[in-house]
Amino acid sequence: MIFLIEYNRPKGRIIKLEEFVEADRLKAENARLDIELELNRKKIDHEVVLLEAESETALRRTHRRYFEDLSEMVKSLSDSN
Repeated sequence: MIFLIEYNRPKGRIIKLEEFVEADRLKAENARLDIELELNRKKIDHEVVLLEAESETALRRTHRRYFEDLSEMVKSLSDSN
């Protein structure tokens, strides 16, 4: 799966999360570019990324910073130790 994420870094929250199948890679890339251009026009500083993962669950595990705030990540780390 391909995941398109628009992330507001200062607020630490996801603005958009969209899922694409591998066959729609070009559609995902175009969607990312469209978002980047629109944000640039509006002078909005958001992070826009395409990430690949087997599932959203796997994505949440490998790219936790998009889904958890700092206190949640610290708690999770301390729980695993």
